[in-house]
Amino acid sequence: MKTAPKGRGAGINTPNRFERYRMAPEEDMEGTGEEEVSDPRTTFITENPKSIISVSNSPDLPGFTSLNPYQGCEHGCIYCYARNSHEYWGYSAGVDFETKIIVKNNAPYVLEKLFNSHSWQPKVIHFSGNTDCYQPAEKKFGITRKLLEICLRYRNPVAILTKNSLVARDMDILQEMARLNLAQVAFSITSLDEKIRRVLEPRTATARKRLATMGLMYQAGIPVGVMTAPLIPGLNDHEAPAIIEAAAEQGACWASFTIVRLNGVIGELFTEWVHRHFPDRAEKIIHQIKECHGGTLNDSTFFRRSQGEGPLAESIREMHRLACQRFLKDRKVPELDTSLFIRGGQLKLF
Repeated sequence: MKTAPKGRGAGINTPNRFERYRMAPEEDMEGTGEEEVSDPRTTFITENPKSIISVSNSPDLPGFTSLNPYQGCEHGCIYCYARNSHEYWGYSAGVDFETKIIVKNNAPYVLEKLFNSHSWQPKVIHFSGNTDCYQPAEKKFGITRKLLEICLRYRNPVAILTKNSLVARDMDILQEMARLNLAQVAFSITSLDEKIRRVLEPRTATARKRLATMGLMYQAGIPVGVMTAPLIPGLNDHEAPAIIEAAAEQGACWASFTIVRLNGVIGELFTEWVHRHFPDRAEKIIHQIKECHGGTLNDSTFFRRSQGEGPLAESIREMHRLACQRFLKDRKVPELDTSLFIRGGQLKLF
């Protein structure tokens, strides 16, 4: 416990199930949530993949198309399901996930090549389907902005989900895309309590900054929404109505949620984390998470995995529904336009 890196979400490096050896965490700097910059102890690994688009074949997310310019995430959210994927790169899902960031430098080139191929059928691309495209590394590498420039040029719609106010940097591109009904931005907000935010997702922007950025986006004509996700029973689930109300005041037109599920090694990481930060209610939180997933920390059953089951999960769903009904009445998420796609980009216009 005493060696847990300051300013990081995970307190340990869990063993990689594909590797024989274990890596130990290092001491670290404390994050403030105000300065969205990379910590000097973070390592960046360059990768040049042949493909950067992922299409889900899950029954509850059919055809969900996502793009992630980075693997691993300095935001350090302890509950992040993407942590497990870091093991495929030879790293731990724990501290490694937050300190060893894989950068897909050639992502813009690969995306433009895809857009020019006859195999591409225009569809909404979700930025941050796995890790946040506006994590601190984006300030250094700017890959997300280059990708958005290409999407605008080819008129391909995008949906962005982020916990970082850095998205405001690209408001010029997003505003032009929104004018053509090609863009929407959702902000993930888990808590309005800064003490919880600092340990739950230490290198994200504060909830205050996210809400302010949401308001700026709305004023610029960009459709915005909020994800109260994940809701963790016994920790932040009671905050959903207040988060939805605050987001509605900043122009949000929709709200979604998930109940936390601790798949794979995330269960071990979260258990260590909750006992370290909330020892007085750790067992209650763990028990209530299990109550929402049939007695386990994770239920991977399609359609049920993100919403949970049982009386407690139903109570959370109803609370969220009533808050949406009260604060977001007659508002809805806009349907983005895929009919404007220009194969070959704007050059085809001349």
